[in-house]
Amino acid sequence: MPLSRILVAATPRTGGEDSRHIDALTEVCAELPPIVIHHETMTVIDGVHRLRAVERTGASHINAVFFNGDERQAFVLAVRLNSNHGLPLSLADRKAAATRMLADFPEWSNRRLAEVAGLSDKTIAALRRRSGAENPHPTAVRLGRDGVAYPVTAAEGRTRALAFLAVKPDASAQEVALAAGISLTTAKDVRRRARAAAGAETTDPPDGGTSRGRGAAGRGTVQRARVRPGTPDLSLTVRRLAADPSLRFTEAGRKLLRILDVSAVQPHDWTAMASSLPMHCAPVIAELARHHAESWQLLAEELTERINSQETGT
Repeated sequence: MPLSRILVAATPRTGGEDSRHIDALTEVCAELPPIVIHHETMTVIDGVHRLRAVERTGASHINAVFFNGDERQAFVLAVRLNSNHGLPLSLADRKAAATRMLADFPEWSNRRLAEVAGLSDKTIAALRRRSGAENPHPTAVRLGRDGVAYPVTAAEGRTRALAFLAVKPDASAQEVALAAGISLTTAKDVRRRARAAAGAETTDPPDGGTSRGRGAAGRGTVQRARVRPGTPDLSLTVRRLAADPSLRFTEAGRKLLRILDVSAVQPHDWTAMASSLPMHCAPVIAELARHHAESWQLLAEELTERINSQETGT
């Protein structure tokens, strides 16, 4: 893309450009990923510092990719990209960006906005309350990170979930969430409370079975999983994936690599960690672990379905 055709307009960075960062990028211009340009306006969405670095070398062109969407969507992409890589946005910049997105997308959930801006959902909630007078919420629902519309008041969704569980008490949390139109976290909470009210166990066993009969045999099953032969070197696998440009230079790929880097723990590491963690934290951590396990299982199933579809030519 000719540099003469590219425009630099308002960005999420209220402090302007960082000359030291530009100096550092100038030394590695040949290795920089392409900048992102809003096709309609030809303004830079992501990569102003890269653009300045290339300008300093005297080049006339730069690698670029186009984004097709309106200006509101372009701003969201700019915030997301600048929060995920390169020179991070300051806390003040992220809060200012979140406030603007609250005005542009008041129907988005706190968690969805938090993921884009790199903030906590509690911070987004506080910003929403602060700007409530200027930006009243127009609907009774909010769009979550999964694109599903959830009611702002969760009471109705919980009522639907309880009604569904009354008919199908053994339903999984995912089934409850889909049937009632609530988040997976809320579905788990409703199911747990329903089981407690019925006198059942309040937590699910990790293997998906019942909590009864999990004596020596159950522990033996877990132990066999821990010492299972042929377990791959997860850290080495992640390093190989990180070297793949098709992952490194895409937003979804970079996000996955960050998650995998944190998750590259060997089975014996989990065993040592479990025996060292404080007991008062154990129930919460176990619940979080089950939640993440379910999320990974969903990803594995979707990827397997995609692989099978490709193999069968469908």
